[in-house]
Amino acid sequence: MIAGTLGRYFARRFLKTIAAVFAGVFALIYAIDVVEMLRRAGDTPGAVAPLMAWLSLLHTPIVAEQALPFAVLFGAMIAFLNLSRKLELVVARSAGVSVWQFLAPPVFVAAAIGVCVAALYNPASTAMKRQADRIESKLFGAEASSTAGIWIRQKSVDGESVLHADGRDAAAGTLVHVQVFSFGPDGAFVERIDAETATLEDGYWRLGDAEVVTPGFDTLSTGVYLLATTLSQSDISQAFAAPETVSFWALPELAEQMRRAGLDPAVYDLRYQELLALPLMLAAMVLVAACFSLRFFRMGGVQKMVSGGVAAGFVLYVATKLVNDLGAAGFFSATVAGWSPAVVGCLFGVYVLLHQEDG
Repeated sequence: MIAGTLGRYFARRFLKTIAAVFAGVFALIYAIDVVEMLRRAGDTPGAVAPLMAWLSLLHTPIVAEQALPFAVLFGAMIAFLNLSRKLELVVARSAGVSVWQFLAPPVFVAAAIGVCVAALYNPASTAMKRQADRIESKLFGAEASSTAGIWIRQKSVDGESVLHADGRDAAAGTLVHVQVFSFGPDGAFVERIDAETATLEDGYWRLGDAEVVTPGFDTLSTGVYLLATTLSQSDISQAFAAPETVSFWALPELAEQMRRAGLDPAVYDLRYQELLALPLMLAAMVLVAACFSLRFFRMGGVQKMVSGGVAAGFVLYVATKLVNDLGAAGFFSATVAGWSPAVVGCLFGVYVLLHQEDG
């Protein structure tokens, strides 16, 4: 009974601290985004302050989601340090409660937060981000519709083609500054096409202001060039969708659609695995925080402990980004890239705690 009551108390304290830290991070991100949106609005017609504040509110949840592991790390450190400062951890230890027993509730709470974020918060934040993108597209025009360059591989009755576009004008529904490299059914290079615009019609691309370069022949300029394709409008829209803006529940289906269309689904598979591993990642953050926060408060060295926790969190973040980039580039499978940082973080925390507490 004592263990259950103590566990609920620790879980409640931990949850309140995490919520307060995350609320602070959310408010800070919102304030920065409001300033940026007001600066960007300038003299744009219709870009009034209340609308910019609403757009910032739509932007903030998806950005705050990326900062959640750090909120859990800092929240856990603050909670453990407060418990130590008030001698509550000392009393718990003297009552025979081991470090693993009073760490179990915070770890469970962190894992539960990860499940709720992946299943509920993420779909809501991505929906808000898509709504913000639609509003910005109408408000700012092509400036908000442009996107980073993208490569698309497609197959058709004429063979295989690799298409590169510098961006997409969502308002006009066209790709801009397009290059197409066409290959025959036997895999041999056939021609290169440079076009100003590319519009996807039913079963073919309509390339505008195109120049066709064929080996052994002069360059041919044409106002319109038609290129067969099996891609659909949804395939193209999804190809330009950032993985962070796709709901957790929609990621597997989207990855499968991209795979059937001949496009690379690696980034969507990786994002799905990251969200699946989020509960374990947050649990790892709690264990890492415990490594630097369980020392008796009156022994001093609090600044050094906090600095060590911040450094450990930063190293884990850099390692996560590095592994994710390698996974997106195809060096690791999506499963390995998505789960390995969380697994390594948990193993590190358990190892250090075993060394500190059990010798």
